[in-house]
Amino acid sequence: MTMLFEIETVIHDSELFRELAEQVIEEALDQMECPFETTVSLTLTDSEAIREMNLDFRGIDSPTDVLSFPMLLFEKEGDFGFLETLEDNELAAFFDPDSGELVLGDIVINMDFVYSQAEMYGHSVRREFAFLVAHSMLHLMGFDHMEDAEADRMEEKQENILAQLQIFRD
Repeated sequence: MTMLFEIETVIHDSELFRELAEQVIEEALDQMECPFETTVSLTLTDSEAIREMNLDFRGIDSPTDVLSFPMLLFEKEGDFGFLETLEDNELAAFFDPDSGELVLGDIVINMDFVYSQAEMYGHSVRREFAFLVAHSMLHLMGFDHMEDAEADRMEEKQENILAQLQIFRD
């Protein structure tokens, strides 16, 4: 797994966030039994930058905690099998030509919200950050939470990822 990591805001302990993100991404991929080596882009930013992205991409003029930009449209959430049915020329659009890795997509996390939501929900910054990475990874793998049943499945997967890493609410 390759994680393209970019920091667009001031944070302390950036290496700890990088390591935690890598662990969560790997665990999410393992739990979903992803059969490919992957590339994921993760950007850490602030409220103003993510507000602009939210406006540009979703038409919502307010900051949010996280944005996910998946590269694949899954037929069934978390099921990578559809890739095996594609022709080589169709597959090429989803794989990095240099590394050969499946490009899952981009995650943008608002670090201002990481800190404020950790305080608001009464748990650690580590837990909030890991939760947002897990949540976004599931979006990159076709999960959504628009309907109650989808939200329940997604929440269960998120909690399983965090539990495997021993990351619990304080």
